[in-house]
Amino acid sequence: MKSKIIHATFVQFSIVLLILLNGCRKDPYDGVVSNEKSIENFTMGDGFTQIGAAVVDRAQGKVKVKVLVEENTDFSKVKPIIQQSYRATVAPNSGEEVNFLANDYKFNYTVVAESGESRQWEIEVEPFEETITGEYAITDLVVYGGTGPEYGGAAVLSLTSKPWIWSATMGPQVELDNKLTFTLTGVTPDGKTTGAIINDAGADGLYADFTYILDPRTDVNRFYRKLPKGEGTWERDYTTGVLTLIFADGTRVNCEFLGATTENLGNNATKTIQNNAFAFSLNGTDDWSTIYSDFDKFVKKPRRYWIEVKKQN
Repeated sequence: MKSKIIHATFVQFSIVLLILLNGCRKDPYDGVVSNEKSIENFTMGDGFTQIGAAVVDRAQGKVKVKVLVEENTDFSKVKPIIQQSYRATVAPNSGEEVNFLANDYKFNYTVVAESGESRQWEIEVEPFEETITGEYAITDLVVYGGTGPEYGGAAVLSLTSKPWIWSATMGPQVELDNKLTFTLTGVTPDGKTTGAIINDAGADGLYADFTYILDPRTDVNRFYRKLPKGEGTWERDYTTGVLTLIFADGTRVNCEFLGATTENLGNNATKTIQNNAFAFSLNGTDDWSTIYSDFDKFVKKPRRYWIEVKKQN
């Protein structure tokens, strides 16, 4: 019994000793004067929707931040939240109102290190407007596919250029009167824009069934049904350039939203986009036994797929 009491007393003494030692522990930087004079992070503060994290260029002493332009957005009255280097000060202070309209959306801050050294930082605000919103007409469905492109086995082809491989009544051609409407609904905490999409079937009321009807008959909707039928949602990450289309059942499809451009596909193959296109990377399987055939290009080894569109408003 006595030994138990002694053991308990020893444990209590040890705990008290540890508390005392921790209480005496010094700041490891105590006595060290800091020369750090950086802006570590910058956010626009209340009333502004920031797109992604601010880009801090320490070498140039510059910070860039994208801000969604919304109704009543006033860049002349901004109260940014600024995180500066340890023990440094910033002027104007974090939370102090500043005017970004006075100098073409730019404002200079001064960060003073504990040592007294100072550095001027330029903050540039980029007013941001979501470019995907609006109504679009689908103008073409194009695939780049084929085994052995280095041997001439691949080609860029419109899906409607081979009508005999699809249903005459439910093939890709029925998508060409579809209308797409994209609206903006918000921005996620990590700066991704989000919205709704409506894929209207058009005058014929039809959505394509992407089934190769020749022998062997093959369902390839997994490759070409990239737009939701009817309603869906979308999410756009400007950091990675990825646009995610989200179907009503939760299926998510990643793509790029491209403007007018010409893509170099390698092996002397190119794809020119006249207006805009949703571009998808496909994961077909090489099949050397069917090289040079339509079956290979459209069914076995599709590589990249574009839904070409033209903005209506």
